Amino acid sequence: MAAVVYEKASRVYPGVSSVKAVDQLDLSVPDGEFLVLVGPSGSGKSTALRMLAGLEDVDEGAVRIGDRDVTGLPPKDRDIAMVFQSYALYPHMTVAGNMGFALELRGMSASDIRARVGEAAAMLDLTRFLDRKPKALSGGQRQRVAMGRAIVREPSVFLMDEPLSNLDAKLRVETRANIAQLQQRLGTTTIYVTHDQVEAMTMGDRVAVLRDGRLQQCASPRELYDNPTNSFVAGFIGSPAMNLALLPLTDVGVRLGDVVLPLPRSVLTAAGSAGLREVTFGVRPESLELVSEGGFELVVELVEELGADAYLHGKVGDDRFVVRVDGRRPPRMGDNVRVALRGKGETHAFNPETTLRLS
Repeated sequence: MAAVVYEKASRVYPGVSSVKAVDQLDLSVPDGEFLVLVGPSGSGKSTALRMLAGLEDVDEGAVRIGDRDVTGLPPKDRDIAMVFQSYALYPHMTVAGNMGFALELRGMSASDIRARVGEAAAMLDLTRFLDRKPKALSGGQRQRVAMGRAIVREPSVFLMDEPLSNLDAKLRVETRANIAQLQQRLGTTTIYVTHDQVEAMTMGDRVAVLRDGRLQQCASPRELYDNPTNSFVAGFIGSPAMNLALLPLTDVGVRLGDVVLPLPRSVLTAAGSAGLREVTFGVRPESLELVSEGGFELVVELVEELGADAYLHGKVGDDRFVVRVDGRRPPRMGDNVRVALRGKGETHAFNPETTLRLS
């Protein structure tokens, strides 16, 4: 096991553009941590992972694993194991053969290979499938074989590049829980790439959010949810996304429709110091509630019924908002409803010019 450090690491694809796919990435992953890299398509998360694996060049900066600078080392010398989106199993080999093949290449004895493969198969509930070939397995079972192939190598670092993307929704939930539990059991430093922010929030000890090759914020899931550092992170983390609207400031808050929503004095002071007349106001759907009077009026344009919860999509003037409500008694499309904040401290405000959080 080992810590991982990116030191102002950058990657520029030659002949494509002058834009950096990964731009001056500074990131430290302590020994044994489960770190998730998340971001939209093209954010640089997979490129960052491949730079660590040695599959992409590091054009600027350095990458370290433990006390070694591995920037110029080939993948085989980095003591890492990678699990890809595609299972990349050998179709002519059994499960046992696939899991033990890398150990054979190392010259390990047959008895030692059987022992390691058997131990990994027991962890992953694959023991009864060891004599099968990949074509006789389900997608989830094939992904577990790919995991087992990585585990038997006992690497310093596990790298996982969207390993659950080919699974159906139910199996994804089950498998991500298994991966998180397995990582805790093994205690191996793990860097996991996904575009799914729900997956990121439920699996990682910390989550690093990337956009256009730049690190936006790296923190615990709770910190990202409660204190996003900018409006991009605020809108990306959370499902449904945070409501964001550019609203005019008043002496005590922001004006939305026919009401004024209060903001903390620290936010108002920061906005005043920056000379702002408007701020990007944010509030999560779960921080709003329906009320019989007061609040602001919302015209319901869509109702998403999800069983226990329902989400109202509507407009306040030109701004769109989503509100989480009780799924047993949701309003109907076309209704006019009153909406208010659930409590204090559940609003966010960002500088519309810099996108940074005001506080």
